[in-house]
Amino acid sequence: MIKIKVPATSANLGPGFDALGLALTLYNEVWMEECDTVDIAAVDDTVIPTGTDNMIFQNARHLYELCGRPFCGLKVRQKNGIPMTRGLGSSSACIVAGLLGANALLGEPMERQELLSIAAHMEGHPDNIAPAILGGLVTSVMEGGQVYSVSVPVSDQIQFAVMIPPFEIKTEFARGILPGSLSRADAVFNLSRAALMTAALFSGRMENLKVAVQDRIHQPYRLGLIPGMREAFDAAYDLGAYGVYLSGAGPTIVGVIDARESKEDFACKLSSGLEQRGIKGWKVLVLDCDQPGAQVTKDVPLEA
Repeated sequence: MIKIKVPATSANLGPGFDALGLALTLYNEVWMEECDTVDIAAVDDTVIPTGTDNMIFQNARHLYELCGRPFCGLKVRQKNGIPMTRGLGSSSACIVAGLLGANALLGEPMERQELLSIAAHMEGHPDNIAPAILGGLVTSVMEGGQVYSVSVPVSDQIQFAVMIPPFEIKTEFARGILPGSLSRADAVFNLSRAALMTAALFSGRMENLKVAVQDRIHQPYRLGLIPGMREAFDAAYDLGAYGVYLSGAGPTIVGVIDARESKEDFACKLSSGLEQRGIKGWKVLVLDCDQPGAQVTKDVPLEA
């Protein structure tokens, strides 16, 4: 049996719409082996599809077909640390797990760069897929069906306060409300801040982050979809966050904070700050950037 460990991801990072993403130290774990049937289950209490509609199963089968190899079935076990439809790359994690797992079972016929392009084509954009596979802070472009991407480490002076609401937002719906065109001024506004965001996170120049997270492409339009979004921004900034942004299509919100902050203490203070503003039921985690990306281990037992 093989094990695939895939990190959560946070996309856009404010201005980098469909281009920037980073991997976080929160994981889905999947165990997989070939069998003659469809045998799928969760090893935690997460409700998942257990038939051929399971996304991990579908993507594994797809790679077998691309490689021209016979496919009979799979045994799949899932441990789901990444909350679904919260803007933390849960669907990308399933795509990556299926493709990397199948690739390992097939004897590694494809390089990761090939798998990255296949996965991004299936997802429709690379901003979550690329950091899930490569780890770190990733800038990506799709051109001619291929993904061009560069991963760099995030400064060890930085960590991320992740605020996860108790409700979902479908990415397709959140995309549907965005305008079809932009002014030149708004395009330049976002381009400059996306470049600054990448440089600031890599270098640890935190004084630039409050400007770098600004955006005119998607966050203003999604504000009305997320009750408590403005209050969450305020709560994080009041506790000294360097920058705050909407993760992907939301509803999760991420604050960039100093790595010297105690993870437990900051999470507790931020939870209290949300409660004081009338924001109930949000989960707060303080995470680091995952640098290695998805990991595949062969010949491992299924964990209880």
